[in-house]
Amino acid sequence: MLKKQAVVFFCTNINGGEFDTRPMSPEKIDDEGNLWFLSASDSHKNKHIAEDPSVQLLFQGSAHSDFLSINGKAEISRDKNKIDELWDGIMKTWFTEGKDDPRITVIKVMPESGYYWDTKHGQAVALVKMVIGAATGKTLDDSIEGTIKV
Repeated sequence: MLKKQAVVFFCTNINGGEFDTRPMSPEKIDDEGNLWFLSASDSHKNKHIAEDPSVQLLFQGSAHSDFLSINGKAEISRDKNKIDELWDGIMKTWFTEGKDDPRITVIKVMPESGYYWDTKHGQAVALVKMVIGAATGKTLDDSIEGTIKV
């Protein structure tokens, strides 16, 4: 489910009442399930992580399936090798000096737990069941959900 996500909602300040959310693209998901992002050192996100590394990532694969919420810890580094590995030319939009921009940082999110919602039989079957359920007034639920522990 994670591999097909182009954009996630990256939430910080999650233990402080009103949390902050912004769309971000993971640059990599490694074999251990860690998610890697590039971020500006002067961003609110980096400030929040420095104060409290607890984060939440929210994923939506499609309109009716592939929902995932991940809770984890984030750490910030300036690892040049990791920046080189994660760098994509489009990043120059945010880091105008390229890979050597002094503001560029790496955020590694290490998942601790999560929760998912999906369909049992794929979107086509779920859509047919929704249409039939709406027409007949009966709930034909095709969903599955569960907790993910790391």
